Amino acid sequence: MSGLSALIRTMLSSLRDLLPIIVVIGFFQLIVLQEPLPNLFSISLGLLLVVFGLTLFVFGLEMGLFPVGEAMAQAFAQKGSVVWLLIFSFCLGFGTTIAEPALTAVSNEAAEVAAEGGAIKNTMENRESYANGLRLTVALSVGCAIVLGVLRILKGWPIHYLIIGGYIGVVILTGFAPENIIGIAYDSGGVTTSTITVPLVTALGVGLASSIKGRNPMIDGFGLIAFASLLPMMFVMIFGMVMS
Repeated sequence: MSGLSALIRTMLSSLRDLLPIIVVIGFFQLIVLQEPLPNLFSISLGLLLVVFGLTLFVFGLEMGLFPVGEAMAQAFAQKGSVVWLLIFSFCLGFGTTIAEPALTAVSNEAAEVAAEGGAIKNTMENRESYANGLRLTVALSVGCAIVLGVLRILKGWPIHYLIIGGYIGVVILTGFAPENIIGIAYDSGGVTTSTITVPLVTALGVGLASSIKGRNPMIDGFGLIAFASLLPMMFVMIFGMVMS
């Protein structure tokens, strides 16, 4: 019964989160444009499915991914094996990123545009190779980013110095990277912080900081996502320079 009540609370929370979007669309459609909503039944059914899907997703995160991520991070910390912890961190970052639907979509779109723009030969093989290369580059960068974030937690390094240094690197690489890869590189930092990567990586950071003496989960447990957004921009620009 408690599980059902938690599910209902999550559904109400999802509906509350979507309510501003519904109000904005309704206001501009009915008040500004002064036109009725087309296919009202289909739109209503779609919104209902969105609420239901978002509810299941959030409920699943709370039941599964967050506890698993925190438990594994604490287990590795208690085991005391830094090497295995870093290997796990890299594999987690790589695996969750390569599975990101948003990254797949952006990589395929980038390959299509690159082929149409003459950056690569417009063949299926070349488009697939370009898209797969882009996905692997981003996944490798996120794996390295999570390792760097875990080292920061273990060593207690100030996050702002690392972030400032990273963005200086992004600015420098922007001056040397081909123009046709810069926008893709900047977008790559956003698509990595999506539905699969964020929950597990956040749980890893919080769980690790909670299990290490002298670390504050609020101060040291967060920040991994920042690295996961930063390093892909640098890696993708390097990828563009290598491919050009």
